[in-house]
Amino acid sequence: MNERTSRTLKDFPAVILASQSPRRLDILRAHGVEPRILPADIDETIPTGMDPREVPMFLALKKALYIETEHPELSGSLIIASDTIVYKDKILGKPANQAEAYAMIDAIRGTTHQVITGVALIEAGNENKRVFRDITEVYCNDVSHEEILAYVSTDEPYDKAGGYAIQGTFGEYIDHIEGDYENVVGLPYEHMVKEIERL
Repeated sequence: MNERTSRTLKDFPAVILASQSPRRLDILRAHGVEPRILPADIDETIPTGMDPREVPMFLALKKALYIETEHPELSGSLIIASDTIVYKDKILGKPANQAEAYAMIDAIRGTTHQVITGVALIEAGNENKRVFRDITEVYCNDVSHEEILAYVSTDEPYDKAGGYAIQGTFGEYIDHIEGDYENVVGLPYEHMVKEIERL
């Protein structure tokens, strides 16, 4: 019996990105992939007691399954769903106001935190599914009170987990990372390609 050949993104009739994130779209386009955008409208309530490091995979799979269920016409297409959290003793979500943004930056300054992205891959209409996570350690320089205040007075922190984007202006405060840069942006592309090979 012949071994099944490794699969690539080009083996699917369409690639569906279950996200409105411009950052994830930019990563796919940078690698020559032009997905169809179908945002998943799900309840992102986290089950009580769930390990925070499991949350991104739980939410990514929920998003992918939602798209598969709501769009039966996608049979055979590859659905990519992703969720990213910043973790420093607890999940740092998207700040709702300046006070929350300040507290998040204050928590990560001068220390390390983890950026964890969960990715769900579903070949719509069959049982082929893979869910994984990628973790990057991020080392943040010390940031002064004045610098934090200046940063949180901009628009940048408010639609981003942890209150920052490594590719944005806050990137100047990141000393270095251990892991995949694209994972911090929101989609660990190279890891994803390896998982697609096994789908």
